[in-house]
Amino acid sequence: MVALIIVLNQTDYLEDILAKFVQLGVGGATIIDSQGMASAIVHGGIQSIPLFGSLKSILAGSNPYNKTLFTVINNKELLQQTMQEIKNMLKKVGRPSAGFMFTVPVDNIVNLGIDSNL
Repeated sequence: MVALIIVLNQTDYLEDILAKFVQLGVGGATIIDSQGMASAIVHGGIQSIPLFGSLKSILAGSNPYNKTLFTVINNKELLQQTMQEIKNMLKKVGRPSAGFMFTVPVDNIVNLGIDSNL
């Protein structure tokens, strides 16, 4: 079982990714509003941290926020298919800053609530 984490800089693709999750049978996902460190430095007006001028000018016109999605997938084939579909979808963006994804092993999942036995 693994957690698939997608940091999505091109937030216009969020609905497409969620639709693809549903189409493939991915059981659910959590979406968090997030911001990258370089974006926080540029858009937060932090002057005490040196940042290359070219990087600063590139980021100045970009959306300062992104979305981070995560889901837990128990099927290796579904995981590979999901990652390939997302990769193909974001390849259309035509630049490397669309986002990135990675997996993390998950050992224990406990449903929480009134009837939980921890």
